Amino acid sequence: MTTSSNYRQADYPIEPSFLNRWSPRAFTGETISETELLTILEAGRWAPSAYNSQPWRFAYALRGTAEWDKLFPILNEFNQGWAKSASALVIFISKTHFAAPGTTEEKPSYSHSFDTGAAWSAIAHQAQLLGFQAHGMTGLHFDKAVEILGIPEGYRVEAAAAIGRLGDKSQLPDYLQARETPSPRRPLSEVAFNGTFKAD
Repeated sequence: MTTSSNYRQADYPIEPSFLNRWSPRAFTGETISETELLTILEAGRWAPSAYNSQPWRFAYALRGTAEWDKLFPILNEFNQGWAKSASALVIFISKTHFAAPGTTEEKPSYSHSFDTGAAWSAIAHQAQLLGFQAHGMTGLHFDKAVEILGIPEGYRVEAAAAIGRLGDKSQLPDYLQARETPSPRRPLSEVAFNGTFKAD
């Protein structure tokens, strides 16, 4: 078994950084450099994807910039309430069509969302390795995202993430302070099945 600094415990031995990664809402409000953020996003660039189609796209903004003011309204009101103290925002977009190797005609991609999720996971892990945390969210105004970012047909807004350094939970409303702790996971035996499938 593997344990972490936040008292999580894995059923099988894994790299502890997977346990140390979690999704806080309290951030310090300090700035992040563009180089630091691009280093985090670089990890997403190397995620696996079907046919190496790399459907992920990242629209980002650094706290205290005009781009932040542009992207921040994409979050719904609840997420704006806590994400205002993050260092950066990232909007995840996927390309819904691709041309298979050896072809020029683009066809619908079955896995564009799955592959972009792999990029998000790599980004969240890299953020943690650099001393940050990332909180993913789908509480967005998706139509507003399309309008603000000028996203054309053939792309899908998937989610957003707030990235920053872990702050004091006392800055959060009481009902969120109670939730500001690394969440547990189901036992592996409830989600991994040898040669079969079991519905909940």
